[in-house]
Amino acid sequence: MPGTVLLLAASPVGKSRLVDAASVLPVLAAVPPAVLSGTDTANVVELADPLEPQAVLTRLRAVAATPGPLTVFVTGQLALDRRQHLPHLALARTTPATVRYTALPWQWIREEFRLRSPGSTTLVVDLHADADTWGWLRTHTLDSGRNNAVFGRIAPPPSRRTVAGPAYMKTIATILRSGWRPPVEQLHQQAFTRLGPEAYGDLVLTVPPVPVAAPASYRSGGPRPQAPGGAVGAGRAPEAAAAAPPQPDGSRRPEAYGDVVLTVPVAAPGGSSYRSGGPRPQAPGGAVGVDGAPQSATVASPQPPDPHVQVTAAVQAGRHQEADALAAAHEQAAARAHGPASEQALHWSEVRADLAMFARDSARSCRIWLTVAETRLAAGQAPDSPGVEKAVDRAHHQWGQVRDKSRAQELGTLLAQLRTRVPGRRPGALENVRKQLRELQATPF
Repeated sequence: MPGTVLLLAASPVGKSRLVDAASVLPVLAAVPPAVLSGTDTANVVELADPLEPQAVLTRLRAVAATPGPLTVFVTGQLALDRRQHLPHLALARTTPATVRYTALPWQWIREEFRLRSPGSTTLVVDLHADADTWGWLRTHTLDSGRNNAVFGRIAPPPSRRTVAGPAYMKTIATILRSGWRPPVEQLHQQAFTRLGPEAYGDLVLTVPPVPVAAPASYRSGGPRPQAPGGAVGAGRAPEAAAAAPPQPDGSRRPEAYGDVVLTVPVAAPGGSSYRSGGPRPQAPGGAVGVDGAPQSATVASPQPPDPHVQVTAAVQAGRHQEADALAAAHEQAAARAHGPASEQALHWSEVRADLAMFARDSARSCRIWLTVAETRLAAGQAPDSPGVEKAVDRAHHQWGQVRDKSRAQELGTLLAQLRTRVPGRRPGALENVRKQLRELQATPF
């Protein structure tokens, strides 16, 4: 099956720039598409220093809708918005004061890929963090999606008045230019082997592409979800680390199922080594947690099948009604068990909104997103909270796809009422709705 590749390189212009992200694109572009993807043939989409978050979102949605393997190469820098302290990928116009409005929320990447088949999506990242984000990463993980394989690094801020280079991604591209693409785990290992001491202090991201069933109680809206191949943790690579001792069998615990083991390259002068032998990779220095302390690996018991896999399979087979019925059943079960405003129930509502979009029923998708937003607001969530803003923004986008004028006018009136309370990050969203409503009213049905 043909693959798809997205090359995304983004960093601010001017003094806010920490890394020359776009400099890696000529090297990546010189690699044959099939080698970038690891498939017989592949389509490549390239984004160099994009200006608008919505433009990037459009491309993310387009590649997320492709049926075959998807490989996303992301090079750039991370920044936190000042209000919610959430990580964003800085874009060309981003400054520390405008992160919330001009950068791409990292959660958008997670959200756009969440309904893809487990094991079909691979992220290869080379990111530099600004000082605030680097501090944030000491106690948080960079969640890149529960079904995605993720390999790469997050580097600390470079020294003052220095613009760093994307050394990890350039090394990846150089290896691939040989014309042979090893498995992504080996590719990742080879890159760090070549980087050697240059990688000291980096946070190394390693989530193997092994589709594993997630616990049925998984909820996407909760804080820092830990599911197979999902939350990407980060451990600082120390100059030396002791090997982690094995745990006895009695220490195996189901709650550790799907945890991410972080591998750390440990290099000595004149040489380096880095190994990732198996689904629970162990570097020579051992697995390292977010506090830098060595951690031991655990072996977990199997869990119930992930219902998301069934829903995804139905969508890919074109059985949209079946997919919606499955999601609706889980939504009702979650509402009975936890309440209709619980994150468990709202997660399945959001899944149903996405399913309606895949079925090309924009009106139904819009209506569900509006309901999700109203439910979150009624439950006391703030108008600028991520869940509320996402729901209203998605409703707005789907409303723009509604072709039936009567339904568009009905939904637009509801959306305008919501936009007065949830203006969102993009200036002029409310006026955009009002303008389109005026045009609908002026056009005969």
